[in-house]
Amino acid sequence: MTAGNREQGESSMPAPKMYLETTIFNYYFEKEREAHTDTVKLFEEIKAGKYEPYTSEYVTNELAKAQREKQKLMLELIDKYNVTLIKASADAEILANVYIQEKIIPIKYTTDALHIAAASVRSLDFIVSLNFRHIVKRKTILMTEVVNVREGYKKIGIFSPMEVVEHEEDA
Repeated sequence: MTAGNREQGESSMPAPKMYLETTIFNYYFEKEREAHTDTVKLFEEIKAGKYEPYTSEYVTNELAKAQREKQKLMLELIDKYNVTLIKASADAEILANVYIQEKIIPIKYTTDALHIAAASVRSLDFIVSLNFRHIVKRKTILMTEVVNVREGYKKIGIFSPMEVVEHEEDA
């Protein structure tokens, strides 16, 4: 969406750059899960141009482990919603290792550290995840901010879809 075709009253600020972590693609198809509705709404807001979506090869590698039919559906979301794919990088791996060394993310869950690092290295505005064990967690949010600033990266927001999407009562 360009500034020229925005509805009157909308800001002409660029759309925030959002990283979609693996759980977001999964919950899109989990109709019985509580977060499903807000996850689908998040993709609708992406389609409307409210956000500039990104994901990474770390996500597609995780999606490749899913059952074949669901894997296909989840990967199709990347094309359907014009999600930019971030390539794996040495910079992201170095930053992820710092998160692990600082005990922000356990080594067993290196991919979770890689998600945060990929978004940070790419200077995205925030990450959207439903991983409350290692990503959308107070300790992770606070400590990654400290590490990012110390390592020369900007702070990155970490949110669940419920915290990002507009609800009727917000309007």
